[in-house]
Amino acid sequence: MNAESDERIEVAEKASPGSAPGGTARVEKAERELGSRAPGFIKASKPLHLSWQVGVFVVGLGVVVAGVLMLVLPGPGWLVIFGGMAIWATEFVWAQLVLRWTKRKVTEAAQRALDPKVRRRNIILTTVGLVIMAVLIGIYVWKFGLALPWTVGE
Repeated sequence: MNAESDERIEVAEKASPGSAPGGTARVEKAERELGSRAPGFIKASKPLHLSWQVGVFVVGLGVVVAGVLMLVLPGPGWLVIFGGMAIWATEFVWAQLVLRWTKRKVTEAAQRALDPKVRRRNIILTTVGLVIMAVLIGIYVWKFGLALPWTVGE
């Protein structure tokens, strides 16, 4: 099963030539969006194109590994991981499809977060959580007092 051809067929079916002026241009543009973005002279030589793909894969892998390390170390881990996926997407169709799916899901989540009902619920839950924290801190201070573990006067 070749995901590249499946995606191209879906794009071609959605943008039929008679649907809008310049419809064939949209299909051709969608065709160009999938696959390698290597320069033409690199694609012309199979050994050079294979070397290009290996180089893109190694660079993308390094960026993704750095992002995974940043998940436990300080740094923008997820942002770097998505950057590595974007590097892979310049050459590999599977990475382009994963990146498209991720962008679609992030957009859907952002739209859901902007829904007034969801925003109202989140504000209410945050307020209730802050009130509960304030009450618990108040009970602790009332019961044990405000004793610092170090001496401030010294």
